[in-house]
Amino acid sequence: MKQLWILPLVFFAGMGLSIEAGLLGPLGEEIGHIWATLGIFALGSILLTFGLIFGRPRLSLMFKQPRWLLTGGLLGPIYVVSLTVATPIIGVGLTMVGILFGQVATSLIIDHWGLLGSNKRAVDKYRIGALIAILAALWLI
Repeated sequence: MKQLWILPLVFFAGMGLSIEAGLLGPLGEEIGHIWATLGIFALGSILLTFGLIFGRPRLSLMFKQPRWLLTGGLLGPIYVVSLTVATPIIGVGLTMVGILFGQVATSLIIDHWGLLGSNKRAVDKYRIGALIAILAALWLI
């Protein structure tokens, strides 16, 4: 597998999401779920602004893309609000496994039919087995 080097990156990104959930739950309980989400996005926006300042601006290219590609920006806040609301109620573990189940199920659909511009990757019995294992983990947690 020639892309093996990328697996640690996605592993650590997944770890970061669990940490984010653990931080957002208490923050949302203290200051409100929407304010916690806004705070997280404001900090991220500040950090990304440095990238725009020191990198080559490509904003004009973004608005030349099909508009449906920009709808992904709506999903981030929905995801973060979901983390903020769910984590204090059901815990980090159940929240993250539930999110993982949704991610994998949707990813298999996208891969299988090559949706959203991705390459087609057939869903086989192993991938379905992995999805069932995640569902079992969701039930067991």
